[in-house]
Amino acid sequence: MDGRCDGGYSIGRAAVKGFPRAFEGRRMATTRISRSRAGELAGPAPIFVLVEPQMGENIGAAARAMLNFGVTGLRLVNPRDGWPNPKAAAMASGAAAVIDGAQVFETLDAAVSDCVYVIATTARRREMSLPVLGPDEAAAALNDRVGGGDRCAVLFGGERNGLSSDQVARADAILSFPVNPAFASLNLAQAVLLVAYEWSRTGETPSIANPLAEERRASREDVDRLYLHLESQLDEANYFFPPEMRDTMARNLRVSLTRAGFTESEVRALRGVVKALSGKKGGGENE
Repeated sequence: MDGRCDGGYSIGRAAVKGFPRAFEGRRMATTRISRSRAGELAGPAPIFVLVEPQMGENIGAAARAMLNFGVTGLRLVNPRDGWPNPKAAAMASGAAAVIDGAQVFETLDAAVSDCVYVIATTARRREMSLPVLGPDEAAAALNDRVGGGDRCAVLFGGERNGLSSDQVARADAILSFPVNPAFASLNLAQAVLLVAYEWSRTGETPSIANPLAEERRASREDVDRLYLHLESQLDEANYFFPPEMRDTMARNLRVSLTRAGFTESEVRALRGVVKALSGKKGGGENE
């Protein structure tokens, strides 16, 4: 069944120019590559995080789209129908490198705790001070950071409601597609395909050197600890006033800390500042 697979169409041959990031340095224009080796040809790439996905078929279609463009890192947050899911495996149509390696997490915070840069995909306007990037801008930002050795993630919301505002607040930036404003909803796998495609195109230009490569950026877990430390002290000081605005104020505070892009040493210093202002002694970075 040359060039074809269940439920879709495959060209059967891959051109190097069309897949610069995923297949860099591979001469494939006249060479057939078996599906079992597809994952081996993928280079460093961002992790795609599907948050509370519902249908196994959509997870499988997303996995297939990812591998089409050389992205293999898949994380699932609280999938409705559990995991593993035979419907996802069937719909993935051979993308075993993605499906077999998928990781499952109970919470979004756990899924991105080891990431230092996170982009959230959403079509809705949000009342938070996050930069809004187009697909090409987001891909370029990811390319720079992944090229510098950072672990990065892209968040995709579930089929019913997408990402909540609290989930978006965990991100450093928002990715919004230039779709028809009267009909902006994208299927989960379609959104994944668009991001993966834009990511693959970034390999056509060399990545800019990361000036902070020698100093590691703080992980999302470290930044969350800083936020929780600061939030607890602000609660004690009755900072969040009036009470009905507390959730919005706290969310904006989290966004500000996340967006700052602190290094590990900066987070440690800020933890010390918060502890000093609270009148407590000792280092706070391990609390």
